[in-house]
Amino acid sequence: MEQLRLSVAAENNLRTWLTQPQYESFQPRLRQLVEAGDFQTLQAAFWEKIPFGTGGRRGPMGELGTATMNARTIAESAHGVAMHVKQSLPLEWQRVVIAHDTRLRSEEFARITATTFAAHGLKTFLFPSHRSTPELSFAVRELRCGAGVMITASHNPPSDNGFKVYGRRGGQVLDDEANQIIAHVEAAQQIPACDFHEALADGRIELIGEEIDQAFIRVVLAMSLSPRREVVALYSPCHGVGETSVFRAVRAAGFDQVEIDPAQRLPDGNFPFAPDHFPNPERQQVLDALVPRAKSIGADVILASDPDADRLGVSVRAASGEFVTLNGNRVGALLADHILRTRRTDGSLTSEHFVATTLVTTPLIEVLSRAYGVRCINDLLVGFKYIGAAMDQQGPDKFVFGCEESLGYLAGTYARDKDATIAALSLLELAAELKAEGRTLLDRLDELFTKHGYFCDSQLSKTCVGETGRQQIQKLTAALRESPPVSIGPARLTQVRDYQRHEIRSLPDNCRLESLPQPDGELLIFDGLVDVPGVTTAVRIAARPSGTEPKIKFYLFAHPAADSHDDRPLGEVKQSRDEVLRCVQVELAEWINESFTRSVSEGER
Repeated sequence: MEQLRLSVAAENNLRTWLTQPQYESFQPRLRQLVEAGDFQTLQAAFWEKIPFGTGGRRGPMGELGTATMNARTIAESAHGVAMHVKQSLPLEWQRVVIAHDTRLRSEEFARITATTFAAHGLKTFLFPSHRSTPELSFAVRELRCGAGVMITASHNPPSDNGFKVYGRRGGQVLDDEANQIIAHVEAAQQIPACDFHEALADGRIELIGEEIDQAFIRVVLAMSLSPRREVVALYSPCHGVGETSVFRAVRAAGFDQVEIDPAQRLPDGNFPFAPDHFPNPERQQVLDALVPRAKSIGADVILASDPDADRLGVSVRAASGEFVTLNGNRVGALLADHILRTRRTDGSLTSEHFVATTLVTTPLIEVLSRAYGVRCINDLLVGFKYIGAAMDQQGPDKFVFGCEESLGYLAGTYARDKDATIAALSLLELAAELKAEGRTLLDRLDELFTKHGYFCDSQLSKTCVGETGRQQIQKLTAALRESPPVSIGPARLTQVRDYQRHEIRSLPDNCRLESLPQPDGELLIFDGLVDVPGVTTAVRIAARPSGTEPKIKFYLFAHPAADSHDDRPLGEVKQSRDEVLRCVQVELAEWINESFTRSVSEGER
């Protein structure tokens, strides 16, 4: 082995696989690669150990290695979950359920997971074909399982796959539970296995399907808030599972004028008709690709779910006939207002009810909640699992709605994860109500902005590739923490909330003002002000490094400052505040690039 051709981490990981007996089946192939001098393949396969992050374990698929999703890394993951269930839960909870999406190798990985669980002696339920992530969350609860696993990489490119772990309440496992699972994964040596067909025959693995599907659709339809159905829509599952959940539910609800996109209807892990084969409905290109078909059928709305159907993208036909894409914050605001308004009207809303959202979601959600007299739990970290946990901590019977900026929404208590199904149903009902009055979702948004003030937001991110990528992101995060900018564009920054150090610091001196309670996470939020003649705009910038990839994401917000009143016409306010946010984004990008260049130069010295 030539050490100079492999990183230290890759060599250490490779050496383990070459010498330890639990990797014996992979060793002949590894020796071939070493003897052929294929160090590029070996480096890609072993440069890291894929970690568990906020969304479980996710990465590129491969033949072998610690840095890819393969038969061994899937089996290790399943082994870790099985050990945790057996050691932490009573016998009646030692049951597990598995689902998978339409990705390449998803069915294979689901079967490996099932046979690993069965070999551990756990009663194992398995969906035989693709289903949505929220249906998996529902199934965990419906079948009274101690854990669930979803094989999916959500909206990642075709090369990727993943392993999401759910606890017995139906939400993705929280940090303490994840750490226990990780410890078992890292300690894995020989992993028990069994034959899939033998386990089916003797009942250790039980196939489930239509009975759970029907129960899932029933509970979603029970959340209907309006009888209105007169709206035309185009829906795309982005080659994923959404026809089994989103499309089935809205058609069962009576939305007969919702058409499924014929090109992207086919379940296909190569995502052949998604732009760039990248099926993320947060991307403008994904929704834009559906516009020609939507125009041809006279659609009022375009809906698109990601491949595991837990996120929902939305575009709306404007008065001009063109389609306008709504980001997750604006869809969340529309849904929150619709659900709160309808429930207040029917008398089912009290001051004990609550809405839940994250620290990087629009502050408009809190404003709406306050206007309807309900609580808003808005101090949650990124990840819908924290919204699910808040539901159980605060009381599911008082939960009204949860949302996060990345197209995730939930109403009802049937699941503990975001669901494109209930989001589509609620949004179509709202669109139908508005259409009957000669209005659109865009008109309703403007009504909210006129009443509560104009809220706008945007995002940017920095990704660093290669083995040193994580170190570069760590340096950038350290620069934000230790020597933060004191102004960004027209905004003067006044304080920073540091959720890792649990303190609020004043700016520009970066001195501690007061302690900051939970949550605990790698998140920095900068607050600032922009003084415009006659009105003050509040600016918020949140910075969050990813837990699973060398990337840092920035969330930018501009909105009315507290006690500020703006008498200008809405169009003028929009133009002014959008320009403020654009300037902030441009200058923040420049600061990020300068800091990154500086850290690289210091590293080279």
